[in-house]
Amino acid sequence: MPDGIFDLSGKVAFIPGGYGGIGAALAAGLARQGASVAIGGRNADRACAVAEELASSGHTALGIGLDARSPQQIQVALARLIGHFGHVDILINCVGTQIEQALLEVTEEAFDSVYATNLKAAMFLGQEVARHQVQSGRGGRHVHVLSVRSKLALRGRGYSAYTATKAGLAALVQQHAMELAPHRITVNGVAPTFVETELARPYLDDPAFRSQLEARIPLGRVGQPRDIVGPVVFFASSSADFVTGQVLYVDGGITASQ
Repeated sequence: MPDGIFDLSGKVAFIPGGYGGIGAALAAGLARQGASVAIGGRNADRACAVAEELASSGHTALGIGLDARSPQQIQVALARLIGHFGHVDILINCVGTQIEQALLEVTEEAFDSVYATNLKAAMFLGQEVARHQVQSGRGGRHVHVLSVRSKLALRGRGYSAYTATKAGLAALVQQHAMELAPHRITVNGVAPTFVETELARPYLDDPAFRSQLEARIPLGRVGQPRDIVGPVVFFASSSADFVTGQVLYVDGGITASQ
C-alpha cells in the first residue's frame, strides 16, 4: 500500500535508465507508491524485463527502447509514453556512464561519450518531458541522479569527464528549476556516493579501494540501491511541493566530512 504522504497513485513516471542497479530499485519504489512507470533504455529487452517483473507483481509498467543521447529518440519515446498513459507527471533520470582515463590520456571520443550520456541526455530529457507537462498544465516533478563527484574529486583515478559532467548536471538542475517553476514543475537531484551496482563493481571489488572508501564515509559503508529510493520518492511526491533546485547528497556523510 502507498504511504499517504508519499502516495503517487494516478501519477505516471518516466524512468530512463530504469533497469540499472539504482534505476530498477527506483522503478520498483515508485510503483510501490502507486505510480505507473515507463522504463526506458538502450537495451529494450532489459527495460521490458523490468516492466514485466513489475507487472507480474500487480503494478502498471511499460518498457521502451530509448537512446537518451538522441533528442529525436527521446521525442519518439515520450510520444509512445503519452499514447499509452495519456500524460507524464514524473521524470526520474537514471542515465549515466563512466569511462575512466587519466587526465593526460583522456581522448575526445571518450569525453564526448560521457558528456552525451551524463549531461546532454539530461538536458533533452528534461526539455521534452517539460514540453508535455507545460502543455498539459498539470505541473510535474523532475529528479536527476547525480553523484558526490559533482562536488568531490577522486584522488588517484581518471575521473575528469565524469566529475565535469556530474557538476554540470548539478548546475542544470538549478537552471531547469528556475525556468520551470512558473509551470509548477520542480527539478531536483540526488547525489549518491558509490552504490553497490554493476557500474561500481570494478571499483568496489578492489578490497584496498573499498576499505579506504568505507573508512572515509562517516556511516562506514557504501550505498545500496534501496538507500536512494526514499529521497527520490520524496522529491517525486506532493511532500516536496515547495522544494526545487536542490541536490541531496545521499552519501553516508562523506561530503560533510570534506
